[in-house]
Amino acid sequence: MKKEFITYSEAFKMQVVQEIGQGKFATMTNARKAYGICGMNTVQKWIKKYGREELLPKRVRVETMAEIDELKEAKKRIRDLEKALSDSHMDYCLERAFLEIACEEMGTSREELKKNNAIRLADVRR
Repeated sequence: MKKEFITYSEAFKMQVVQEIGQGKFATMTNARKAYGICGMNTVQKWIKKYGREELLPKRVRVETMAEIDELKEAKKRIRDLEKALSDSHMDYCLERAFLEIACEEMGTSREELKKNNAIRLADVRR
């Protein structure tokens, strides 16, 4: 059994959106049912596509004070973590720059210094 896909012309889509805008249909669901449009969100997508978001129902979110406080705390934690990450990255960059300067002064490369220190650490651990 093959699945059937229905496509609608641009003119038809614009007509449906226009009729909703003119008040011919009280809701998107009424328009969908009147024209036999199967997809639950199809008409809503058309309304967005043709820039008529004012026809979409308004969304209102009701939150408890605990939810509002939790959201504020989460946002504060994110800001604190971003600052800590930024500070850590700054410290890393400074340490790397100091290491470059030290290596220049010692007449060696970072790779050589790392290799020598790795050998010394291996000897200490034995």
